[in-house]
Order: sequence, then C-alpha cells, then structure tokens
Amino acid sequence: MTGPARTGRYLRTLATLRPAQVRSRLRLHAQRAAFTHAPRIATALLPHDHVSGCWPNDFTPFDGRIARSDTGPTADEIVRGHITLLGATRRLHPAGSGSVDVDWNQIHAPMLWRYHLHYWDWAWALTRSDDGGQIFSGLYHSWRHAVRVGQGVAWAPYVASLRAWTLCGLWHTLVRGTAAEDAVRADLGLHRSFLRGHLETDVGGNHLLKNYKALIGLAVADTDGLDRHRWIGALLGQLERQVLGDGGHYERAPAYHCQVLADLDDLASLLRAVSVDVPAALSEAIDRMRGWLADVLGPDQAVPLLNDGYPVPQAAVDDLLGSSPSTTVPGSDPADVAICSLLADSGLAVLRAGPWHLIADVGSPCPDDLPAHAHADTLSFLLWADGRPVLVDTGTSTYEPGPIRDTERSSAAHSTVVVDGSDSTEVWGAFRAGRRARPELIRLTCRNREATLTASHDGYRHLPGRPMHQRTWQLDPAGLILRDRITGAGRHRVEILLQLAPGTDATVAGAPNDLHVVIAPPAGRELVLRPTTPLRSRSAGRPEKTNQHGVWELRKRRHAVGWQATVSACTVVYATEASLPVEIDLQIGYRADTDATPPREVPTSRTEGRPQNPGTSNHSPV
Repeated sequence: MTGPARTGRYLRTLATLRPAQVRSRLRLHAQRAAFTHAPRIATALLPHDHVSGCWPNDFTPFDGRIARSDTGPTADEIVRGHITLLGATRRLHPAGSGSVDVDWNQIHAPMLWRYHLHYWDWAWALTRSDDGGQIFSGLYHSWRHAVRVGQGVAWAPYVASLRAWTLCGLWHTLVRGTAAEDAVRADLGLHRSFLRGHLETDVGGNHLLKNYKALIGLAVADTDGLDRHRWIGALLGQLERQVLGDGGHYERAPAYHCQVLADLDDLASLLRAVSVDVPAALSEAIDRMRGWLADVLGPDQAVPLLNDGYPVPQAAVDDLLGSSPSTTVPGSDPADVAICSLLADSGLAVLRAGPWHLIADVGSPCPDDLPAHAHADTLSFLLWADGRPVLVDTGTSTYEPGPIRDTERSSAAHSTVVVDGSDSTEVWGAFRAGRRARPELIRLTCRNREATLTASHDGYRHLPGRPMHQRTWQLDPAGLILRDRITGAGRHRVEILLQLAPGTDATVAGAPNDLHVVIAPPAGRELVLRPTTPLRSRSAGRPEKTNQHGVWELRKRRHAVGWQATVSACTVVYATEASLPVEIDLQIGYRADTDATPPREVPTSRTEGRPQNPGTSNHSPV
C-alpha cells in the first residue's frame, strides 16, 4: 500500500472517533511511559491502601460457576507446570521446579493468551484441589515478583480489571489464611488505585464496563459505600449508551454480548449478596440482554459467531439464560407459519419457516467510535435446516494482526456478495476499520408461511461506478430464495459466497445448461443450490438480456473452531463478470426425488458447458 493510500486509511479510521477518545489514548500512553521510564516514582504516586474486607462467602461469580463445569485447565496440569488457555497448552515452569522458575512473560505466546494468563481466572481450577491454597500462594508470590506495576501485558487496564475481580472471587477458597493473604490484600488496594487513574475511555465498550465492574467489586470488598455508589453511577451511564433498545450490546458481537451480560449479572448478584438494592436500570438492562440472547440463539442453541467472537460453552449459555428459555423451536413442523423477529437496533433479523432458521445481518458493522470487533459482513447470513447448521460464519481464530486476521474479517469470509474482490467495510490491522458499509433495511414481511426480508448497503461506493448491493431473502417451508441485485455502472466481477458448515460436502452436478450444487451435510437430507432464472443484466441504453455466464466455484477455507484452532470447510461461490446493474437469484432447498440420482462429479467449474480452471483455493494461511 502506498503512502497516500495508507494515510487515507488512517484518516478514515480516525474520522469516526470522538475527540475525548483521542485525548484519553494520549493520556494512557503518557501514563504507560511514566511507569516504564520512572517506575518507582509512578508507583509511589499510587495510594497503597489495603482492601480491608472481602465478598460474602456464599457469592460465586460467573467464572467460578463455569469453571466448576470441568472446562479449562486442571489443578494437576498446573502443578505439573503446564497451563491450557484458549485451547493452547504452554509450559509455565520446568517439571519439578514448582513456582520458582515460572515464565510469566511467555513472549512467544499470542497476546490474547498472555492476557488470559494474567487474568488469573484459570486459578478457579485450584479450588477443586485440597492443596489449592498452597499452590496458589506459591504461584502468586512468583507472579508478584516477576511483574512490574503499570508495565507490560499484566498491567493493561483491562487485564488488571479482570484480575482484581478474580482475586476477590477467590478470596475465601484460595487466599484467606494462606501465605499470600497480606500480599493479595495490598495488591487489591493497588489495583483499585491504578484503575481509578487508568479508565479505558479511549476504547470504551466492554473494556470500560470491565473497569467499572472491578471498581465496584473492590468498593464492595472494602465496604466503601460512597465509592461503590460512584462507580455504579458511572456504570449506569454507560448502560444507557451500550445496551441498545432491543437488548443487544452495541458492539454487535454476540459472544461479547454474552460477556457483558455475565458482567452485569455478576454485579447484580454481588449487590444482592451484600443486601444492597440493585438499581432498576441495571435489572432492566439484564432482562433485555437476556431476552436478546434467547432471540438470537440458533436452533442448536449455539451463540452466532457474528463479528468477532468465540464458541460460547453450553454451560455458559444455560447460566446466562437463567429462566429465559430460547424462543427457537428446533425442527419446526413444515406446516407452521413463518415467524419473523427484527432486532432493529442491533441490525439482526431472524426468519423461521418450517425446518428452516435464518439470521441475517442487516445492521451497521460496528459503533461509529468502536470498530475493534467489526467484520466486513454486511448482508451476510446464517442458515440452519432441521436444527443443523448449513451456512455459518467463518469465525475468529486470532486477534494477532496479519493475513489470518485479515481473512477472517473480510467480506469473502462471510455469506455475502463481494464486488471486485473488495471488502464492504475497510477492515485492517487487528482492530481497525476505515470506510464502513452503510446499510438500509427496506422491508420485512411475514405472510402465512412465507417471510421476506430486503436490505441494502453502499459499502462498494468507492469502486468505479459506485456499486450498491441489495439483497432479498424469501423463506418458506420449501427453502430459501436469495435475490441479489447490484446496481451502479461499469463492468465488475460479482461473487456470491456461501460458507458451508464444516463437515459438509459440496459437488457441482447436472447438465451443462443446468449446473447446480449438491450439498451433503454430515447428517440429514441433502440440499440443492441452483439459480432460479438465468442471470439478468442490463447495459446502458440496451434492453435487458439473459445469459448463462455464472460460474460455480468450490473453494477451500479454514473455519475457526476456537482460538488458534481451525478446520477445513468449503465455500460455494457463484461468480460472474457483468455490466451493472445485475440481478442473480439462487435457491436452496432439500433435494427432490427427481434429483435422487447420484450427482455427476464435476472436478472443474463450468460456464456454458465449457470446462474451466478448478475453482478451489486456500484463502487462509492457517
């Protein structure tokens, strides 16, 4: 990328930030520099008051409850000097050395893995060991000796917030009465002072909520009612901004919605445990967020991996839903009427008809001032049949900047339309976005057994001819008709990409004048994907014409199943070179009896009966 292009990208990214965010970023950078270059002075300026109390013994936060479901690292593993975080196991110290030679830096580990190491939430595993307190004490003294206040990953404000909450939660089971008690009590006071001066108002979002959550938890532990009231007020002010009218979290990433819901539920439970009235606004936000989660769950009870996210364990989903069951009914009877649900503020629409369940993303890719978790996925969608996933999101396997991160955030990693190989939102770096798609919801109707949704976006307006994408989903018990119309001018390459669930096979089959794709899920009936009509294109000043220049391609991709973990999956692509405007209609439904003969293997994509180069490529260097 040339210098002017790089500068333009930076300017487009900065244009949506609030001035207060820029000032806050500069402040945090200056504070970090002070701790790096004058650590004794910077640390001495922090008040060193000990936290005098602790939480009620009968209060167990969300992480503690989920840790007891036998997920994550084990106490035996930790004792042996290994720890598994985010699905990756790394050595903490040589075998037999105990806590003497622990490597707390882990400089070769991904940044997010190091974040989790310093959260200390993995220590919940030690609560299931008879020697847990002793093991914790040794490790904590080792950690305390190795890190420097205000420096490195360990003292990023977000990390310090999670660690402070965890240490309070572990107090009764691992801290009280051990050799680490006095150190932890002093360090909690240090965390409290540090966080008061290092609020992440530059980022906002879930980071700032984590800061407030930790400060409220520390105020409760210190029985400081005035400070508790102060930070609850700050939290409620953020909830007005961050919890949307439909109950969704404004970062528009369902996995982070779950995280924020768990944080708020933790705070409400802690306040009740110390006999403090829970503010009505907090209770209402929790109820709305819980209802939103129930609405967006797939029929398999999975949290959709829209934008950034990670597979949310079923135990966590069950805990978060509480008494609010999912509104989804897996395997609905084909005779059922169509059901539509629009979460307008979040930009999600849920359509159901017969055995089909569809979630469409028709909203903004991110808040204007927080693009960190945005993907270029406008007008993408997920699809289930008989309760099983058919079309999925590629997911997120890394936050490390580079080609894998770029690929997973790209439009080509989602079930949407790509024009000229471009992204609908200019995602770049690890957490940045410049030019954004501007979506418009046009209509949503439910009549009898049919649901129809139409939306558009202008994310390709920077290309010659200013292409505009409009998509219509028409769902009924027989299947889905997908109608894509790309308006504008000039000749462009248009690709419709459909991301199949891992384990699903796809084969191009049929006669040269009726090529279609047979989709074979790992379980259940086969599906057929085919154009419903010849591709239509209208050139300027010429009558509408039909042609058969659509080409099927089957591409290999890597599908994220966790952090640093991917599996192979297939992407079905219908591609054409056409003069705009152009309209392409595809239909997906169960394979009819008339299609019951085994499909003829077609090793290459075809157009008008002529063999082409194989349409397979590996788009991820994982």
